[in-house]
Order: sequence, then C-alpha cells, then structure tokens
Amino acid sequence: MYKIAVMGDRDSVLGFRALGLDVFPCEEAAEARRQLHQLARNDYAVIYITEQLSSQISAEIQRYKDEVTPAIILIPGKTGSLGLGESALQSAVERAVGADIL
Repeated sequence: MYKIAVMGDRDSVLGFRALGLDVFPCEEAAEARRQLHQLARNDYAVIYITEQLSSQISAEIQRYKDEVTPAIILIPGKTGSLGLGESALQSAVERAVGADIL
C-alpha cells in the first residue's frame, strides 16, 4: 500500500501528523536529499515538500519529475509561498494539455 509523506522544516510539517501523514522534518539540504531518495524507494506515492526546502534540492526533485511515483508536490512553508508550487503546477498543466490554460 502506498503512503504519503511531508518534508520540510519542523514548524511547517508537524501539523500534518494530525492528518495521519508521515512527517519528516529536514533542515539541511544533504539530509533532505537522502530522505527524498529513501522515501522514493519505500513506497511513498506522494511526497509534499515545502517550497523553501525544495529550492535547496531542486536537482533531486527534477530527477523524479517524469516518474510515475512519487508525485512530488510543493507546498508553502511557515514563511509563506515563494511561488514555486504554483509555477510547478502551471508547468505540469502545460505539459499535459499542451497550452497554458491557467
């Protein structure tokens, strides 16, 4: 059975534990890279990552862009949105539809 994970700074991700999601607080980029690859190998179908953390490990995230699993979704962190999640969504829609409909 597939699972859902949330990665990011401790303050941003701990609330997701109440929803039943697996939470992985990461502060350092090297730690986040290792954690992302481990989650991808361990049946996590969806991985939510804060935009702040994703900006530090963008090369690793791109590696999984065309894979079926895991789906990596960027979410705002405690400091607010950087606009990375919205631009990633827009890019995915353009790839799927062939035009910018958003």
